[in-house]
Amino acid sequence: MQRPAERDQRNQREMRARRPGRLLACAVAVPVMVFAAGCSSDSGSGDGESKGASAGDTAPATASTAPTVQAAAYKKLPGSCAVLSKKTLSSLVPQGAKSGKEGKSGDTATRASCSWSSLDNNGVKGSQFRWLNVSLLRFESDAARGEGNQLAHTYYEKQVKDAQAVQGAKNLKTQPVSGTGAEATLVRYDLKKKEGSFKQQTVVTRVENVVITLDYNGAGLAGEKTPSADALVKVAEAAAKEAVASVAAANGGAGAGSGSGTAKPSPSKSASKSASPSPSKSASASPSSSASKKS
Repeated sequence: MQRPAERDQRNQREMRARRPGRLLACAVAVPVMVFAAGCSSDSGSGDGESKGASAGDTAPATASTAPTVQAAAYKKLPGSCAVLSKKTLSSLVPQGAKSGKEGKSGDTATRASCSWSSLDNNGVKGSQFRWLNVSLLRFESDAARGEGNQLAHTYYEKQVKDAQAVQGAKNLKTQPVSGTGAEATLVRYDLKKKEGSFKQQTVVTRVENVVITLDYNGAGLAGEKTPSADALVKVAEAAAKEAVASVAAANGGAGAGSGSGTAKPSPSKSASKSASPSPSKSASASPSSSASKKS
């Protein structure tokens, strides 16, 4: 039989022999757990990033919207020398209905004009002179500058002020003209020149994005009687209405005379402002060059 002391010693030796294996096993097991935990953590983080990127990819993109303006109503102008009928011209410039002279323009779809002159020469009894000019200016809508109607309205007001600012004008009167485009104003005055006393009528009209300026004057020369201003106003206003209709007809007749634009102030309001005297293109043309020739 083994003694207890010997058994104890043997048992201790066996336990010491088995202990390093256990420690090694534990040492190996611990890194494996840490590695597994680390992989598990990285995997979870990657899934979150993947989901976030996927969500961002599928989110709808917000596109910036460029500013837009309403397209201009009228795209072209009528022939400037054909804007008035022969009948109307005969009442305005009876001796020069066929004398229309087209103004120079680099783009007749945007800017056009025509002028006529008439001299009814009665020799020593004097002569009746008439001069007519019709100019048209069309404005396109522009994202930077604004709608064509509004641009035309601004120019319309400028034309009225220019007509009011003629140097030497006497008995100046400004009044609205009804039933002619979106807005229309008549400026009338007397102008004394060396050839005689002229009666000037300027009708400025806006129809949609087009501005029409009609200048008409008359004078009695060489002692002839000065024409009636009221009679000249009547035919000038009728001609302005016809010019408005011609612009609409040149564009297929759409909106003829309606003037359905964004700018519709009262003509009398815009015309009531007087400008300081300065030279103007609206002034009556001198008859000296044409009065010497018989029609």
